[in-house]
Amino acid sequence: MKSSRQIAFETLYKIFYDDAYSNLALDSAIAEIPEGKAFITRLVYGVVERKITIDSIISAFCKKPKPKVLVILRMGIYQLYFMDKVPASAAINESVELANNNGLSYYSKLINAVLHNADSNRTNIEKLTDLSVKYSIPQHLINMWYKAYGKENVDGFLPCLNENAPVFAVPNQTLVDADELLYELNCDGIEGEIFKELVVITSSFDLKKCRAFQNGLFHIEDLSCYNAVKALELKEEDVVFDICSAPGGKAFTAASFMNNKGKIYAFDIYEHRVKLIQDGANRLGLTSITSMVNNGAEFNSSLPLADKIICDVPCSGFGIIRRKPEIRYKDLDSIKELPALQFEILNTSSKYLKKGGKLLYSTCTLNKRENEKVVEKFIAENSDFSVLKSVTTFPSINGGDGFFYSILERN
Repeated sequence: MKSSRQIAFETLYKIFYDDAYSNLALDSAIAEIPEGKAFITRLVYGVVERKITIDSIISAFCKKPKPKVLVILRMGIYQLYFMDKVPASAAINESVELANNNGLSYYSKLINAVLHNADSNRTNIEKLTDLSVKYSIPQHLINMWYKAYGKENVDGFLPCLNENAPVFAVPNQTLVDADELLYELNCDGIEGEIFKELVVITSSFDLKKCRAFQNGLFHIEDLSCYNAVKALELKEEDVVFDICSAPGGKAFTAASFMNNKGKIYAFDIYEHRVKLIQDGANRLGLTSITSMVNNGAEFNSSLPLADKIICDVPCSGFGIIRRKPEIRYKDLDSIKELPALQFEILNTSSKYLKKGGKLLYSTCTLNKRENEKVVEKFIAENSDFSVLKSVTTFPSINGGDGFFYSILERN
């Protein structure tokens, strides 16, 4: 059986050099192992998250190591600097052993020397003045945020991007409120605390083994997204469209607000993702939700008109970096086509809205080109719509993710 570090090494190599998504690569790697999942997950996500910081430390003692050697060094540095429960001797010796087991014996002395030097001559990360290195955020992304949101706001949320994101459980209001949900979670051995009408889960848990989840008492959704759906002011008799719905959290929240009445159409472009929505709705007993395949960028004349529309479009994801750490390394040129697609989906979605109806446009990113600029262009080209409110939320240690939403009304 492969060791935990061997699995982490293979997974990280796929992420860095085969462009694998961290969550998919990790899920595949740990699917069949009985032990070590927590250690592997921490090591893989941690190395990806802290890559800029780690590479800065490595560069002081080693120039341009080969790819597999670099992966081993990154793992070793992360264990030395960020995993307090791993003794330095273990971090170094296991890294050397990893090299020997992967045909890299020639480099074992180099790896040993670099890690010993990095341990003996420790960088005080908290005192670094280069924020890109300190927080492992590319400088071009920091510069974009400074220009858009100001230095004070950005310096305020940068420390949050390497913290664990809070997990919010949204009660299925047709069955329980927050107090009752917390009691049921406690009965499952899961700790949490009340946050307004939600429950913040504060201990580790496995959804597959959680009876409260299997019994349809809650779903998981970030606070910022929940608040955006709440701002739509849904009513029991509403017909609601959720344009880009999968995995369905926004539709589930909407149905809960509507007491499982009215009608919610939850759309996605792919059949397997539509099934994901419907499976979730079935688990929650939300019969008001109908999931179906539909392309949000193409008008479908067979659909009825809606009172409310949720238009949460595909985006760059810069607001959820702490949940998906590799997003921070996206090249800004790779996302320059997104605003055109977002505008197309928003423009198409608006055609389904009744007069006097409201539309929620939202993204989980911090990029004005995908947020305010898309809304501004839409309003400029659609005189029968007006903006009721627009909100940008920055990541916070005890709060929601980075998020933008705008409530539009058809006059």
